[in-house]
Amino acid sequence: MKLSFSIAKRFLTYSKGQTILIMLGIAVGISVQIFIGLLIQGLQDSLVQRTIGQSPHITIVSESKGASFQIEDTLFNSLTKDDRLIHVGKTADGAVFALTANEDESALLRGFSDDTATIYDLENSLVDGRMANTNDEVVLGKGLATNLNVDLNETITLQTILGDTVEVKVVGIFDLGVSAVNDSWIVSQSELTQELFKLGDSFTGIEMQVKDVFAADTIAASLEPSVDSDLKVVNWKAQNESLLSGLNGQSISTYMIQLFVLISVILGISSVLAITVLQKSRQIGILKAMGINDSQASLIFIFQGLILGILGGILGVGLGVGLLVMFTTFAKNPDGTALIPITYDATFIAFSGSVAVISALLASVIPARKSKKLSPIEVIRNG
Repeated sequence: MKLSFSIAKRFLTYSKGQTILIMLGIAVGISVQIFIGLLIQGLQDSLVQRTIGQSPHITIVSESKGASFQIEDTLFNSLTKDDRLIHVGKTADGAVFALTANEDESALLRGFSDDTATIYDLENSLVDGRMANTNDEVVLGKGLATNLNVDLNETITLQTILGDTVEVKVVGIFDLGVSAVNDSWIVSQSELTQELFKLGDSFTGIEMQVKDVFAADTIAASLEPSVDSDLKVVNWKAQNESLLSGLNGQSISTYMIQLFVLISVILGISSVLAITVLQKSRQIGILKAMGINDSQASLIFIFQGLILGILGGILGVGLGVGLLVMFTTFAKNPDGTALIPITYDATFIAFSGSVAVISALLASVIPARKSKKLSPIEVIRNG
């Protein structure tokens, strides 16, 4: 085995130009795999974050739209202790009219518990003011505040469809990046909504975020047996089928690219090594005549494939990461943030590097078998 390895190195160093070209071919293939794979993964993560990153992944609501219900302590405690869930919060919502001296707008009054506000990252979305801390304070969406022409610390009146009213103080203005939300949401403590709509200690929903967003449907299905029959469990995947279809399409395209890259690398290495067998057939014939057996002869090309795979893989990983660094450095949004945030997945990068080694070994099998069949007498006789 040591002899075969030494001969393999000698063959590679003898034809340095050919060796470098093979390594570059492997490196380019692997770098494309890393660049495309992590770019699409980053795009998917960015899309998911923008669409559902600041929203509940699973919601428990009444079967009757907008109806309130009692939340049992046993149910809520079991949800808060569930390791699959990150945040669990209660909501009390109701439609209202927001009135000022000169303006009026229809709005959705959303009463949040602390954990619900965390789901929407509301505190970090404030563009002015602070969160509502008492029952007579509210936070308005940026668009709604503009439409009502109100500023911080001004008072507005909230009126229900039944005519019940309450005066509240505007202590904050938020921007969640969705115009429909910014134009209609009024956020407060849940007690304000419960008092205004006479809900008692009832709520209109339980909202949750999960650790693995793509497992939301499975988790939601597992929660269904624990809720009452008049309640339903809704997950984001069921409500965003078009988005999910697009993400699946991206994933399939990534796998197809990786597959064709792998095939091209295998074919490229295999063809070059097969030619090498013909080029080195006289030397192999002489080596066999000197005493090396068929297995040792075939190992020469296996070791060549291994060396080329390792060196090409290392070069490809470096080139792929370098391309990603260049992309994130120069492709930026107007605000200076990365156009597509890239997560350098060490597992994926290591897998891509190992693909180079495995593909090179697979490619070397054919020339190795071919060299095994060479007859030293015929090779030497035919020159």
